[in-house]
Amino acid sequence: MESRVADEAERLRCQGLTLGFGSRIVQRDLTFTVRRGSVFAVMGGSGCGKSTVLRAMIGLLPPFGGSVVVDGEDLWASSPERRSEIGRRFGILFQSGALWSSMTLAENVALPLQMFTALDHAAIDALVRLKLRLVGLSDAATRMPSELSGGMRKRAGLARALALDPDILFFDEPSAGLDPVTSRRLDELILELRDGLGATIVIVSHERASLFSICDDGIFLDAETRTAVAHGAPRMLRDECRVPQVQAFMRRELFEAAGAGRT
Repeated sequence: MESRVADEAERLRCQGLTLGFGSRIVQRDLTFTVRRGSVFAVMGGSGCGKSTVLRAMIGLLPPFGGSVVVDGEDLWASSPERRSEIGRRFGILFQSGALWSSMTLAENVALPLQMFTALDHAAIDALVRLKLRLVGLSDAATRMPSELSGGMRKRAGLARALALDPDILFFDEPSAGLDPVTSRRLDELILELRDGLGATIVIVSHERASLFSICDDGIFLDAETRTAVAHGAPRMLRDECRVPQVQAFMRRELFEAAGAGRT
């Protein structure tokens, strides 16, 4: 009999994943594995389908074909109730932070705990303080989202993503809209959380500085062929991969300079 978890080092696996909307295929035949404790990147240029892949991985977009296997359990072959239970092991940071504008920061972080646990008010309050301390926002608990800077909103969204102690953290363009210094601090925080909490992290991004800094594995999506054209750590793809689309993305400045020299 086949073991439910074929590989103890495997946290999540996509097998033959094909995605789209209506009759349009966005990405097809994606097969990759996310190892436990890794920082895995879904890379590619704008419009290639990175966020679409993320939506399928977290249970928001049914695939046309293939599977998303979490700890040996097929997410999309499960009942809606079971899929919801599996999803509670995910922490998700959307690109905008997705905070409720009418709630304080503490109330935003408390919401998942109120919805999905039976903890009393004192226990929730203690956990909220802990999560805010983890992301460096202990002094901002009573502030509204409109009072926060872009970097603070990202960290606030991260605190909420951590509320239920997830096994896997999913980040959708975490550095988008941030200045280089704030982006670098967020990258450092992500690594601290990975090391301190032992979480597995999946990042959707086209920000190369962040990809090179924190990701140790990944997949590169191509918009033209609508599939993955390379697998591996971003630095390795930059230095060793000879696929033209990958090189154009990873070494954009060199390609732009070469193009300028021909004009």
